[in-house]
Amino acid sequence: MDTAHILQFVDEVLSPKTGKHLNDLQRKIIKGILNRHKYSDIAGTYGCTAGHAKDVGYKLLQLLSEVFDEAVDKGNLESVLERQLNLKINLGDRNTTYFGNSNTINYINACSEVPTTSTEKSQPPNSESQGNKNQVKIEAVGKLRQLGLSDEQIAEVLGLALEVVKQMD
Repeated sequence: MDTAHILQFVDEVLSPKTGKHLNDLQRKIIKGILNRHKYSDIAGTYGCTAGHAKDVGYKLLQLLSEVFDEAVDKGNLESVLERQLNLKINLGDRNTTYFGNSNTINYINACSEVPTTSTEKSQPPNSESQGNKNQVKIEAVGKLRQLGLSDEQIAEVLGLALEVVKQMD
C-alpha cells in the first residue's frame, strides 16, 4: 500500500470527526506503525518523548476504531486500513471503488443502464427504468453486506432510507 494514499485516506475519514487534519506526529505514528517501528523510534524521529508518542498513538487508534466500527491497534492497523480502503465507495457521476494495492479503478454500476448523455437527461424517466434501478439497488444491498458494510453505510451509498435497507433481507 502507498503510504501517501493511506495518510490521505486516514485524514479524510478522521477530519469530519475531529474537525482537524492529521498533524505531523500523527502522520509519523501511522507511518511508523505500518513499518513496524516502536513508539520510542517514532518519538526519536519526531523529537518528542516515547510516552507522548504512545499517548497520541493510542488516541489515534481509538479514533480509527470509532470511525471504522472495529477494534484498531498497532497489530492490525495495516489490515484494517487495507480492508477499509477496499470498501471505500465514492459515489459521484461514476460509482467507483478504490483498491489500495492497485492503480486500477473498478466501477460498480448501481444502475441497469449506461450513464445518460446530456440529451438523454432531458427525457423524463419511465416507470420500467425506475423499477430496474430499484431492483439493482435491492441486489446491491446483499452484495454490500457481504463486503462488510453496515446498513447505515449501505443506505448512504445507495441513497436509500435506513429503514428501507434494514427491511431488505
